Amino acid sequence: MSRSSHVKLMSAYNSWMNRKLYQAAAALPADELARDRGAFFGSLLGTLNHLVAGDTVWLKRFAAEAATSPALSPAAFAALAPVRALAMPASLDAPLFDALGPMAAHREWLDGAITAWAEALTEADLGATLRYARMNGDGHAKPLFDVLLHFFNHQTHHRGQASTLLSQAGVDVGVTDLLALIPDLAP
Repeated sequence: MSRSSHVKLMSAYNSWMNRKLYQAAAALPADELARDRGAFFGSLLGTLNHLVAGDTVWLKRFAAEAATSPALSPAAFAALAPVRALAMPASLDAPLFDALGPMAAHREWLDGAITAWAEALTEADLGATLRYARMNGDGHAKPLFDVLLHFFNHQTHHRGQASTLLSQAGVDVGVTDLLALIPDLAP
């Protein structure tokens, strides 16, 4: 599988799983969504919020690099245009939404932006170097493809926490395996 195919698969998995999580979360009343369950980000709402904040931070970094890097294709640059207008979260746990409905709508929009960018990335783009600063100001330069692996892995990690919180609240998310999206090959 090419690197660009892998990024597209992970983008599809990201969208699919987020839809499943938000549909499952919608079964809970607002007070249960916000209830501190002892998770790293406290509540289910806090965990989902962290994912939105983290994805926004990374997308803003990708958009900033796309705006300054001649190594990225015009299509990759254009695909991130909507992200440039987003505000940078103050922190990775800054409350961006206080209710599931508006967060779900924004999540769907973010996933659309991620999908559009994944579709636009070329093999050459994925060989580029991403230069970015962490929220504490530390600068880094890392291979873009490897950072995208982190980006998608981070989402999977916290969605696993969210699915556990849902399970503890009595809500079944259903199948969560990436394997469900990988097509069977002809025998």
